[in-house]
Amino acid sequence: MAGKGFDGAAPTSLVRSWRTAFLTLRDETLTIPPRNSNVQLLDNLILSHSNALVSAAVELPSHEVLSDILFMMELVAATSSDEEDCTRIYAQTSRLIHDICRCVSFDLNLSSYSSVLNCFGKMLNLFLRNVAAICDISGICSTTTIIPAIECLQAVRFIIISHRRWLQSEDIILVKFLLDVIDCSHGVPFWMPHSICKEKSTGINMRFSTERSSSELQTVAFEMLSEAISRAGSSFPVDIWRSILEVFRKTMDVLALKPPVVEDSAMCRFYESFLCCLHLILIDPKCAVSDHVSVFVAVLRMFLVYGLSGRTPGTYLLVGHKQKELSSMSPKASRELLKKSDHGTYRPPHLRKRDCLNVKHGSVRHSQYMSDSESSTINVTSSDSEFSDGDGSASDSGRVQNSRVRVAAITCIQDLCQADSKSLSMQWSLLLPTSDALQARMHDATLMTCLLFDPCLKARMASATTLVTMMDGLSSIFLQVAEYKESNKFGSFMALSSSLGKILLELHRGLLYLIEHEAHTKLLALLFRIIKLLISSTPYSRMPPNLLPLVVTSIRTRIEEGFWLKSERSGLLAAAIGCLTLALSTSPSSAQIRNMLCDEVSSGHIETEKKFGVLSTLFEYSIQSSCLTICLEALQHTIRGETVQPLKEARCDGTIGDGKIIAKGDWERAQNVSKDETRATTTES
Repeated sequence: MAGKGFDGAAPTSLVRSWRTAFLTLRDETLTIPPRNSNVQLLDNLILSHSNALVSAAVELPSHEVLSDILFMMELVAATSSDEEDCTRIYAQTSRLIHDICRCVSFDLNLSSYSSVLNCFGKMLNLFLRNVAAICDISGICSTTTIIPAIECLQAVRFIIISHRRWLQSEDIILVKFLLDVIDCSHGVPFWMPHSICKEKSTGINMRFSTERSSSELQTVAFEMLSEAISRAGSSFPVDIWRSILEVFRKTMDVLALKPPVVEDSAMCRFYESFLCCLHLILIDPKCAVSDHVSVFVAVLRMFLVYGLSGRTPGTYLLVGHKQKELSSMSPKASRELLKKSDHGTYRPPHLRKRDCLNVKHGSVRHSQYMSDSESSTINVTSSDSEFSDGDGSASDSGRVQNSRVRVAAITCIQDLCQADSKSLSMQWSLLLPTSDALQARMHDATLMTCLLFDPCLKARMASATTLVTMMDGLSSIFLQVAEYKESNKFGSFMALSSSLGKILLELHRGLLYLIEHEAHTKLLALLFRIIKLLISSTPYSRMPPNLLPLVVTSIRTRIEEGFWLKSERSGLLAAAIGCLTLALSTSPSSAQIRNMLCDEVSSGHIETEKKFGVLSTLFEYSIQSSCLTICLEALQHTIRGETVQPLKEARCDGTIGDGKIIAKGDWERAQNVSKDETRATTTES
């Protein structure tokens, strides 16, 4: 921006006042011996004319403004903290710099860029040292010094926003500056009682919140660090990445030493900025993270139920619940309930048909247009305070902000799994339940707790995606050592095999419950992916004998109940049949599954009109022509493995191994299915 005094026109009075003030300041500081202290000079020449100087800054060349600001910052940094009114000088100086940087765009080169960050770094270190020096025994720090530090960092951000030409060296300088600020701020207490903060900030016009102001300083720092990593993180050298991880490790250590997490708006913003920045680091780490995984997991686990501490789960979430909302019921159950409710009064057939259609469309709308702030079928009862006469919009905003923290924490766990799945597998007992998966134990939350009880759909989706990532890859080999052992002993030590066995059992329990009750199609598709990976990884021969039959029965029941949305029905049905056939073909074979299929074949359920059972379900969908995917999915598993082993053992006289009679039609139908599949395979070839 060109100044008025350099293009032939006379400078304005504002420009003259700026230049007079700063030229006088420079002259006075060079006077030996000095006639006034630095505090007096700044107060008389600069700070007492702050409003006029801010107005003059927009009319001056930006390089002149920047030069004068840097000189003033050097002078403030050289001011002794023992001088009178130094705290007030710090606050007013940072406010002046903050306001000037908001309205002036600076064109920096590498040299001036380094000088700016160097001067701001000196001021910030001075502010933070002053905070640490005047903190009392109770841990209450000076808000009047923390807030100037925040404004100082905000001023750096304004300067950076106006900087258009970025070099890798400039980003590295900025990252080092931010890491130093974050590291220095670790010595400042996060928490300050509101009453004391308000008392200490009296007489100073503060625009920032006076609660937990040190967290706001780190919030700004982590947001700026995220911007730098997003802009040029892939080009940072390895030593910079190591420094970033070390600073995050120190921050994690501070959080781990001060549980529980604080649930308020200021700290929520800090947690969100911190976790989002951690996500950017973990999605593409340039150095090993294995040394930090255990600490990261321990801290991330603290945020799985962030913002939900005052809530209690509804009683209908328990196993064997009897009441479900109409919109979350299966189509068949909804129609049955509607029929039962109509017994009291007579309704004409056309009205009864309309009611059935309304139930169907209502369920579709409920599952299709589910908002982010509520669960599809499983909800959490809010506390009484959330339904008070206060500002409802503010309450909703707080819940959404809290849910973003939970989603960010879950996403970071997924990033850790992708970055170092081997190290994360050692932390499974912290992230997955070993008992009571269907109980909402908020003090001991796991990913399954989020998947079952979180009122935010995005958090539940993030939990499901993370479970898919954890179950995929090396977990299939890692879980082969699992073994479930029933034990009534409670102790601190549990063998790895026993711990994994309990985890697998609880995962089955929670996932089968969700598959039975979930209505949201995208989440249900993820659940089928998880259960498919779980079936592939579970050594059922060392698990409870009734576990695999329960899996088969639960999936078959959900297939028979059907899926509401026609657009998603084919995909979900194919996924469900894939899970069912995978469960039937597990190796080694299950005696319970074998007996179940033998009983079904010998009873003739496949041929009768009243069809129920696994084989009848597979036969039914293998002959459907409406969807080729479903037909092939059922067909390719119908004549192999455990599914037709009882039929292969059928004797010519119509009996099977234990002497039971097999229906002639069942055997002929199985043979026809076998021929159809052979013909289809030949055609494809």
